[in-house]
Amino acid sequence: MNNTRRLWVALGALLIVSFSVLLWSGAQIQRNAALMTGGVLGTLHHLYFVGSPTAVVALGASFSALEVVPLAYLGFEAYHTYRLGHSTPWMQRYRWPIYFFLAVSFWNLVGAGLFGFLINPPLSLYYMQGLNLTPLHGHTALFGVYGMLGIALVLFCVRGLRPQEAWNEKTLRLSFWALNIGLALMAVLTLLPLGTLQLLAAIEHGYWYARSAEFMQKPIVDLLVWMRVPGDVVFSIGALALAWFVLRLWVHPRSRQPVASGAGAASR
Repeated sequence: MNNTRRLWVALGALLIVSFSVLLWSGAQIQRNAALMTGGVLGTLHHLYFVGSPTAVVALGASFSALEVVPLAYLGFEAYHTYRLGHSTPWMQRYRWPIYFFLAVSFWNLVGAGLFGFLINPPLSLYYMQGLNLTPLHGHTALFGVYGMLGIALVLFCVRGLRPQEAWNEKTLRLSFWALNIGLALMAVLTLLPLGTLQLLAAIEHGYWYARSAEFMQKPIVDLLVWMRVPGDVVFSIGALALAWFVLRLWVHPRSRQPVASGAGAASR
């Protein structure tokens, strides 16, 4: 049995197990199974041009294009959790961690889903690999998803470690919006237009030209590079505000007002 046939057999077994789980499990496990199955096979787009068999390219292209479907499920789940947060008083204390989880869902859909779908098909990746459309996907998917997720988990843990501390919500609000707006400005003002210009140059003149010094020293490219500054500044303000918020919780803590006994019992 050659390597390609072994690959098909292994992937077929994986799909059979996955669909069996989907049929005989609850809704939550179904969503998790869809995420795991699509996510693992969706990473095969990293193996297009390393001598992979045709089956790897075909499956990687298919599941990479379908990644947006489970990512949309995550968005619905986060919105459902956000609505539940208004139904119980004690969940108001975890409002900002939930907001950052909502940001994870947004950037999951945009960064990993939309911009990932933009570069993941084999034909488009052949021209886009290594151009600024690749870091467009990388910025919005890496920090937008894992960065926001890390911040949400930090805030969740801080609330659990110091439940009686009053949070400075103005600083946290500044951090939340500055981080998200700064990241969006980086993508929209620099990475997306510069990557699009490089793609057009690669299609018309060749990949070498899109990465050449001649192209990268054009006035329009210099302008787009400087347009990165506003996004970086706004993003840096958000990072500093978050660091200041966490530091003040330990250096200058403030106790919050006592809650009702029912709400306190629920939070415990």
